[in-house]
Amino acid sequence: MDKLSQLKQQVLDISDQADQNHTIRLHRAVSWYKAAVNAEVDDIGFINLWISFHACHFVDDENIGLSDQSSFREYIEKVVEFDHKGDLYRCLWQRYSGPVKALIKNPYVFSPFWQSQRTGSNDWQKSFEISSVAALNALSRGNVKDLLIIVLDRLYVLKQQVLQGGATYLSKVNRDQIQDGSKILLELIPIFIEIMLVNYNDDWGDLAYPVINKVE
Repeated sequence: MDKLSQLKQQVLDISDQADQNHTIRLHRAVSWYKAAVNAEVDDIGFINLWISFHACHFVDDENIGLSDQSSFREYIEKVVEFDHKGDLYRCLWQRYSGPVKALIKNPYVFSPFWQSQRTGSNDWQKSFEISSVAALNALSRGNVKDLLIIVLDRLYVLKQQVLQGGATYLSKVNRDQIQDGSKILLELIPIFIEIMLVNYNDDWGDLAYPVINKVE
C-alpha cells in the first residue's frame, strides 16, 4: 500500500474513535495532499501542498509571518514532541539537507528582503544573516523544532508570493525554490498527518471552518 492509500485508510480507521472535527481536518488534509501528488505542474502541486498543511494547522493571520504566529509555533512543538520515530529529523537532515540549505541561503524567500524592497532600505541583510546562522546552527545541532520553523517560514513567503500574483505561472525565475519546496513539503506533510492520526486524542485545536448543517 502506498503512502497516500495508507493515510486514507488510517483516517477511516480512527473515524469511530476520534473527535469528528479532527477526522474532518485529517480527511481534508489528505484530500489536498492527494491533489498535490497527482498534480502535473509544480506550481499547482506546491499550492495544493500548502492547502493540505493549512488543513492540518489553522493560520491565525495571513498578514503576519508564519513564524510570528503563536499557534503555528505551538503546532510545530507538538509534532516534534510526538515524532518518536525521528521522521522529521531524517527528512530535514538526510533526505533533503541540500534543498534545506538552499532555502536558508536564499534571500528571495526571506520576508524582510521584500519589505525592504518596498521601503527602499537595506536593513534586511543583518536579520537575514542572523536567521541564516540560526538555521545552519539548528541544522548542525539536530535542533528539529527551530529548523522546521525557519524552513516553513521561508516556504510560507514563497507561497504568499505565488498566491498573491507575485510570480509568473511556470516562471523560470523561482523554479528552483518551487521544486525544492515541493519536495520538502511532499515529505513533511504526510509525517504531520501521520503524527496527528496516531495522537488523535490530543487537542489539535478547533476547526476554522467546521462542517455546518444547512441553515434554513
